[in-house]
Amino acid sequence: MTAATRVPHPADADDGQDTGRGAERDLPGRTTLADRVVERTAAQALTEIADVGGTAHRILGDTLSGPPEERSAQVSASVDDTTAALNVRLSIAYPASVASTTHQVRSHLTRRLPELTGLVVTRVDITVTALYLAQPGSGRVR
Repeated sequence: MTAATRVPHPADADDGQDTGRGAERDLPGRTTLADRVVERTAAQALTEIADVGGTAHRILGDTLSGPPEERSAQVSASVDDTTAALNVRLSIAYPASVASTTHQVRSHLTRRLPELTGLVVTRVDITVTALYLAQPGSGRVR
């Protein structure tokens, strides 16, 4: 649940004066990221990928919050020190390839999340909950 990083301290600047803080100079800082922060960051990173939409939120059979392409994907994260494992639930635009889109999602998250959070992504499990029409209204004419 934490990621270790070195946080510079103002006393680290070498101005030639001894401030008596020599012991503190060698202590590394620690940045702690909650699982929810990583989940939201990953969900936002998924919006950068074409043909990926969110999951349907249902209550007693009623779909809430509009079409899948307008919602964000659901991500749950398990953060342990400097690593994160992700479970992603999303929808894919039809007729995009499910295999290539999920491969693109995995590649994007394993590259983008370390840039944004400093955590190494060790696993990305993906559940495709639905396919949606990429362009509404492009159905068959009878």
